[in-house]
Amino acid sequence: MKEIILDTETTGLSVKDGHRIVEIGCIELDNLVPTKKYFHYYLNPEREVSKSALEVHGYTDEFLSDKKKFKEIADEFLSFIDGKKLIIHNADFDISHLNNELQLIKKKEISKEFVVDTLEIARNKFPGSGISLDALCKRFRIDNSRREKHTALIDCDLLAKVYINLIDQKEPSLNLGESTEGKMNYSQGNLEYYKKVIFPNEKELSDHSNFLKKHLKKNYF
Repeated sequence: MKEIILDTETTGLSVKDGHRIVEIGCIELDNLVPTKKYFHYYLNPEREVSKSALEVHGYTDEFLSDKKKFKEIADEFLSFIDGKKLIIHNADFDISHLNNELQLIKKKEISKEFVVDTLEIARNKFPGSGISLDALCKRFRIDNSRREKHTALIDCDLLAKVYINLIDQKEPSLNLGESTEGKMNYSQGNLEYYKKVIFPNEKELSDHSNFLKKHLKKNYF
């Protein structure tokens, strides 16, 4: 089953205040394994980025001014996600912004029927605990040290790991690095999928052997 891990960054919180999308990031999973297929664009929102949003993602009006507009990448985006389940953290936020963009160009909206909200999964699984993406990374011991700012592809990478831990499966990893411009550079060729393995040290092996010798019959050794 193919799924899409999706994240957006915007000019501000609410579409009611005219805020728009400035970045879309998606990575594809097939039976929870990354397929090396991804979708990523910075977008010209045709308006100013709010100060609060700038503090979150760091994308300036100048940086976004020469980027494509949503209407220019909409068909490619819709084709990429077509028929696939969308995995989103705090889905109401991202879907409201995506559907606003689609409404503006008179395209069909995304149905919530095809959306899985990892925030809701975490809320049900860990009631009363922190369920932000950072909090879940901490819970599952996922390294989020690269997340100095919110960027769609890094957040997708982290969310993929969180999602698979939430449903008690293995953990994927993407190699996301910094480009020379200081913006995210997705390295398509360095995609890994692995299971965490913790090897015992010499003392632990010795203690284990002594425990077995003490508690099992001698003729086992």
